Amino acid sequence: MTKPILYIGNRNYSSWSLRPFMALAMAGVDFESKLIRFGEPQFSRKVKRISKAGQVPILVHGDVTIWETLAILEYAAETWPRKNLWPANKKARALARSVSSEMHAGFKNLRNECPMNIRRPKKSIKVSDGVLKEVARLESMWAQCRKEFGKGGPFLFGKFSNADAMFAPVVSRLETFDFKVKPETRQYMDAVLNSTAFKEWQKLALKEKWIVPEDEVD
Repeated sequence: MTKPILYIGNRNYSSWSLRPFMALAMAGVDFESKLIRFGEPQFSRKVKRISKAGQVPILVHGDVTIWETLAILEYAAETWPRKNLWPANKKARALARSVSSEMHAGFKNLRNECPMNIRRPKKSIKVSDGVLKEVARLESMWAQCRKEFGKGGPFLFGKFSNADAMFAPVVSRLETFDFKVKPETRQYMDAVLNSTAFKEWQKLALKEKWIVPEDEVD
């Protein structure tokens, strides 16, 4: 089968694009990234030529097209089962899927008040109580995963998994907006931020010069 192509938005802003990139890159899948830039007049038209949903990320693998982040992660886990993108243990896998789904559907305050912006200088801002509650929830979830299944590596389930891919943009937000977190949270954040995949994404994001209004990205 042909090499998979991951269509992404601007690396500086596109939190949803970062997730499948992290999963595929950390798993060592041979894939190609193609960027469709936010803010350009033809963005919607270009994306809809690939997927009628009109949003990135999109994974195209031969005659298969997947256009939703969690669906891409599930497809990757099924297509490359030896990469172990979900934990092998059934209980751990259930927890990994649960926290990933919670991340996918929630944390609206943190998303809105602290958008992903890798080029932004590290600096704290005043945030709402809603954001603080969500950060506390993140720390609680991460601590649970690490305590129950974190042996064997620095990530939530020891080795890197789809769950870590789902949380990578939030880790970036906590770093950029300089949140004060617990030592164990800091250790987990450092593992994600120092991963080869995140470093590659960050390097390319820092080279981007496009400025996109915050209401055009998530």
